[in-house]
Amino acid sequence: MFFRLPLILSIIVLAASAAECCTIPVFRYALDRWEADKFHLVLPSSASQDVALQDLLRPLRANGKANMDITTSRDPAVTVAELRSSRDSGQRLWTGALEADSLQMLLDSPTRRQFLEHILAGDSAVWIIADNGSAADMAEAERIEKRLKFLEQVAALPIQDPNDPDSQLGPGPPLKLKFTTLRVRRDDPAEKLLLKMLAGPKGVVDPETTSFAAVAFGRGRVLGAWPLVLLDDASLEDACMFLVGRCGCRLKNESPGWDILMNVDWPQVLADAGRASPTASAADPAIKVAPMAASSAKAPPEVVRIEAKVEVPEEGKSRIGVQGAVAGGLAAVAVIGWLFRRK
Repeated sequence: MFFRLPLILSIIVLAASAAECCTIPVFRYALDRWEADKFHLVLPSSASQDVALQDLLRPLRANGKANMDITTSRDPAVTVAELRSSRDSGQRLWTGALEADSLQMLLDSPTRRQFLEHILAGDSAVWIIADNGSAADMAEAERIEKRLKFLEQVAALPIQDPNDPDSQLGPGPPLKLKFTTLRVRRDDPAEKLLLKMLAGPKGVVDPETTSFAAVAFGRGRVLGAWPLVLLDDASLEDACMFLVGRCGCRLKNESPGWDILMNVDWPQVLADAGRASPTASAADPAIKVAPMAASSAKAPPEVVRIEAKVEVPEEGKSRIGVQGAVAGGLAAVAVIGWLFRRK
């Protein structure tokens, strides 16, 4: 217990000052304000002479929708196209011949589209579970879904002050608390690149050998990835409470996580979602996204939607970061009690 005393004291100080932070929850602040980090598509020098390839890439340059920049390498050792991580330019996520099908695979996938639809429908975060279809993995996935349903019952969003200029929501879906899970097979070739991106720039997990879960929110921001066998209830609670708590990090780089590559015009789709009715779903025409190319179309991954029915005016804390409660003193008491409960 003694090793937690400094942490408890820090929580008291942070919670006392948190009342002065904006009341927008982290997941919505990220959706409104955090632009996705750019991935790097590096082309061999010979690509500059390929007219067909240049025509294919033209829509992605300059004002392209995807969070990706395109450069041509002068290194003679670069003989094929390479997609490099947004956080670590030395990490090669994909290499190969760049053509229409491979470019479509880089920019889009069924699970990424499912994620987008849930975000535009107002879901707080989407837990993507990558497994091998074994009975053990299925049991772990069901445990995670059950825990998320419980967290929705006991968690609550920060109370919003419509008169606070620092807490104004941007265009988008109605603010609500909802967690969704998507299940993906680790051997799905259409999701191979996504699984690498979800695993993180430093390879937090190996998607080829380890079943894991990652939580994504905002404009494709990944808070973290955990092997299923290590993702216990406390870790789930930490991540979820961080996301639904009020945002204390105005700067994106001060918040944990990394991004995935998506080909989305976020200002446009959020404006469309904001114009939709409060009861609109992601399938409504106002927020429906364009269909995928036929070459990469497939059945969507299994979706489990979990919707909260009870809200309690309290906020949690995360070991990743600490969010304030409605008042500093009440937040300190609540967080300390939560820590003792975990103990």
